[in-house]
Amino acid sequence: MNTDLEIASMHESIDLVVTILKSLANPDRLLILCHLAKQELNVSQIEQMTQISQPTLSQQLMMLRKSDVVTTRREGKQIFYSIKDEKLVQVLNTLYQLYCPKNLI
Repeated sequence: MNTDLEIASMHESIDLVVTILKSLANPDRLLILCHLAKQELNVSQIEQMTQISQPTLSQQLMMLRKSDVVTTRREGKQIFYSIKDEKLVQVLNTLYQLYCPKNLI
């Protein structure tokens, strides 16, 4: 393999990877993303599952939207969140397998 091509490929993806890692680098956002990895959720469900208070939750959801790692859809007055890229779900599953004790499942 040509090493120069591999490095060029890395440079093309580096901004995306940094954005994803920044999203994961906050405990509240990581917790939100872990729940979203399982299913699409509305704001009330996220608040209930994560126990993150509303002002903080709104701020973290806004950061996830700005980072473009989640997608939203509106149904009436409710906004539903889901993870935009399946690769992020794979990253979260890998982190879970590596760092979460098996007996906590």
